[in-house]
Amino acid sequence: MKSFQRIVIAAVAALIVLGLAWELWLAPLRPGGSMLALKVVPLALALPGLVRGRVRTFQWWSMAILLYLCEGLVRATSDRGTSATLGAIETALAGVAFLGILAFVRSARRRP
Repeated sequence: MKSFQRIVIAAVAALIVLGLAWELWLAPLRPGGSMLALKVVPLALALPGLVRGRVRTFQWWSMAILLYLCEGLVRATSDRGTSATLGAIETALAGVAFLGILAFVRSARRRP
């Protein structure tokens, strides 16, 4: 497994954990959790393809991960307290995943 692939897998796994913890326990929109926890389902569905190193999955996620980046930016700048901090963490993780995806696809294209 390549190092860029490991970085992407770690960032996506961290986004799954962060999304669940955020929306169920740390700072849910409603007490007791919110349906926004379902935002991790696409990440969980993509994880097997990322682990297998499928370039098509990485290409697809190069665009989809930007939705998580945007959500993190919006929540980091519009929310207050814990939710704003979690939004900043989500932004950082999504940014790392995006850069890792680009590096992985670029290195995969160089291989004959």
